[in-house]
Amino acid sequence: MSQEGVRLLAGSLATFIFVGSNLPMLWKAMTTRDLGSYSLLHIGLSNLGNMVNWVYVAGLPAGPVWWLHGFNTAVAALMFTWKVRYERKTPRLTPQLSSH
Repeated sequence: MSQEGVRLLAGSLATFIFVGSNLPMLWKAMTTRDLGSYSLLHIGLSNLGNMVNWVYVAGLPAGPVWWLHGFNTAVAALMFTWKVRYERKTPRLTPQLSSH
């Protein structure tokens, strides 16, 4: 197998592994709507980083890195959308102060 073939295979395999590792998180977030353990700041910075990284990725030839970064961008955007949407709908429990 050529060096280019090895790189393409490695990139494709890494993409499938990354996608597969994120599907359970997405499924749980979608079905439970519980994103309380995710920081809005972290998700926001992930989106910002993805947007800046597209400047770099856009200069690369089409290949697995485009699919990987596209998926990563979509996941971060979806998680941000769900975090904002579901946080507003989830009532917050406030601790009750004891009168003792």
